[in-house]
Amino acid sequence: MSNLSASAINAHCATSATHVAIEVVAETGSTNADLLARIGSLNGPTLRIAENQTAGRGRAGRSWLSKPGAALMFSLAWRFKGPLHKMSGLPMAVGVALAETIASLGVPVQIKWPNDLLRDGAKLAGILVETQKTDDAIWAVIGCGINLLMPDELEAAIGREVASAPWLAQMDRSQLMAALLSRSAAVLEEFDDTGFAPFTERWNALHAWQGKDVVLLDNGAILQQGRAAGVDAIGRLLLDTDQGRVEVLSGDVSLRLSGAPT
Repeated sequence: MSNLSASAINAHCATSATHVAIEVVAETGSTNADLLARIGSLNGPTLRIAENQTAGRGRAGRSWLSKPGAALMFSLAWRFKGPLHKMSGLPMAVGVALAETIASLGVPVQIKWPNDLLRDGAKLAGILVETQKTDDAIWAVIGCGINLLMPDELEAAIGREVASAPWLAQMDRSQLMAALLSRSAAVLEEFDDTGFAPFTERWNALHAWQGKDVVLLDNGAILQQGRAAGVDAIGRLLLDTDQGRVEVLSGDVSLRLSGAPT
């Protein structure tokens, strides 16, 4: 597996991403935390990618476990015009960008609301979006971890079935990162102008659990259950329940297939 190189990533990027500053480090705690700490001094969009993260994080403060070389882990800081309420669909738009890129490279994936990518029903990638308001803008730091290889001992440590993408692991990793960055940058530019609405149809076409019975959990307690009916124009999950259709905004909640272990 090839080493990452900022100059090689930049050389393979499409025009949409040539203005992004690219940083490659051997190891750090969390690329998201690194960029969040520097929001006040960033001059523009910045990609930070680490060969290894020792304190990677997922949603709701969960740890992201990996081993050096087993995953592609990066964060992208992006400046948005706002307002803040327009940002609610951002994780879903990012999911579309990553899923479409990975599919174009020969690995079909689907999206689980709000921000997991699934391959054959198991988690292949996770997305964590953290926002920070400044005087004149809103910055989002978008973190992503994609499982390329899944050693048995790592899957045992995670404690549940997870997916991997050995086909992507065979790629030049700088080219893979450039492909992900190029489409993500184009999507983020569009999202800043339009919000999530133009991505609704693309997201729903990738929806893993469309038409399936699901339960919405908060710390293990069932908040809502119904049949998943996709997302609306601001990224809310639509559930068809016995009481009618309800819209669910993302928060620290978990979505499970009905009957699946919690």
